[in-house]
Amino acid sequence: MILSTKIGQTSFVNDNGKSKMVGFDGDEFPKTPSIESPNSTKLSGDILLNAINKTLFATGTDDLRPVMSGVYCEFTPENITFVATDAHKLVRYTRIDSQATGSSSFILPKKPLNLLRTNLNGEEEVQLDYNDSNVVFTFGDMVLICRLIDGKYPNYEAVIPKENPNVLLIDRLQFLSSIKRVSIFANKTTHQIKLKLAGSELSLSAEDIDFANEANERLTCNYSGEDMEIGFNSRFLMEMLGNIDTTEVRLEMSEPSRAGLLKPAEQEENEDILMLVMPVMLNR
Repeated sequence: MILSTKIGQTSFVNDNGKSKMVGFDGDEFPKTPSIESPNSTKLSGDILLNAINKTLFATGTDDLRPVMSGVYCEFTPENITFVATDAHKLVRYTRIDSQATGSSSFILPKKPLNLLRTNLNGEEEVQLDYNDSNVVFTFGDMVLICRLIDGKYPNYEAVIPKENPNVLLIDRLQFLSSIKRVSIFANKTTHQIKLKLAGSELSLSAEDIDFANEANERLTCNYSGEDMEIGFNSRFLMEMLGNIDTTEVRLEMSEPSRAGLLKPAEQEENEDILMLVMPVMLNR
């Protein structure tokens, strides 16, 4: 191959043909931002990777609310917390065995988090240097710099119900498989499925009135609380159940009009995962 260049243009010539491409002046390439007076902390690559995997799917896509399109990170001397929400579902991931030197918070955009997820293997130590506008991730021979999302993150703690006396304990894969089957017959706009809880039995049902489709399934479960019926978006439940690793899960509820909390039945040591899903109004 023969390569020739002239100002603004590069030509590639080989035995079978040639091609040209236009370049730009290197001085026009964005300059690397300098992080002035940064805060610093170090995280295990395994913890960072797990936090990204557990939260990224719950971020929003609404351009009118950019703060909800990223993951909120909160560092304190006691723990680190990662939060993502799109106003319909919320995930909070907390590690109490990782601490920062001071208290700080910022919102990371989705794209650099996807790049981190691709390049982290979980065995490295990641250095974070950040200020009010930028963050730098340094690990191995890689340096990733990204601009933070500017804005105030919603008060997510205010939407998490504190009293949830109705508790469902069920096999995760069995629950997930049943939702997948039943949701095929749900309305394609609302994706609504109904959970009816009574004693040790869970009934799942869905219907699409426009096409006269419906489905019902019954599962054996461990349920404590009052008999109740509650509706959820099946896609949100499937996403959440697919991002939990434990054999069993807990679904904690207060009443049909309030959010349900989905958690692993057994949390890992020093780890706390909470997933919140808003209910949908049931068809009567």
